[in-house]
Amino acid sequence: MRTKEVALLIQDAVLLPGGRLEISVVTPSDLCVVADVLKGYYELAFAPLKVNSDLPCYIAATQCNIIDFNQLDNGCLSIIIEGSQRLKILSAAKKRNGCWIARALPCPNWTQEPIVGEFEIISAALEQFYQVNPNLLELYSQTHLEDAAWVSQRWLEVLPMYNRDKLILVEQPNCHKTMDFVLHLLKSYVDV
Repeated sequence: MRTKEVALLIQDAVLLPGGRLEISVVTPSDLCVVADVLKGYYELAFAPLKVNSDLPCYIAATQCNIIDFNQLDNGCLSIIIEGSQRLKILSAAKKRNGCWIARALPCPNWTQEPIVGEFEIISAALEQFYQVNPNLLELYSQTHLEDAAWVSQRWLEVLPMYNRDKLILVEQPNCHKTMDFVLHLLKSYVDV
């Protein structure tokens, strides 16, 4: 695969292919990133913040699209982004306007596979999580609770874990370790 140049939105969160995230764009550099992407100068990538590092983010990032935007009551811009392709950040440079531009290599997305057996608990728990957090569910026009890769990636986006720990699972070649991790986590907190 060939490398590509992307503009980086960097936040303390994880977004994966098929996931959606609403973020407030408040810094001038992030506004410049959004403007450059909307003008077609760059494709957009979302990356988790990494402090005390040569790069401003972890090397695991996700190419994404801006699918909606709103003006918040405080006058700030809110955008909804949707992840489409896993990326590996190879290098990054900061432009004069504060925007980070990166050289990235596309990586294979996890393939779809059915949820079977005891792993159906993970899907049911995610559905219940969305019922308790309807603001997250509202981001999706449809859910794919039958797809192990989709369910696994949504859990990685919402679990309260350090990004460095999430990314160990994100960088796996498929969703199996994440499925095992989430199932073990659920079983340790709930009598299933």
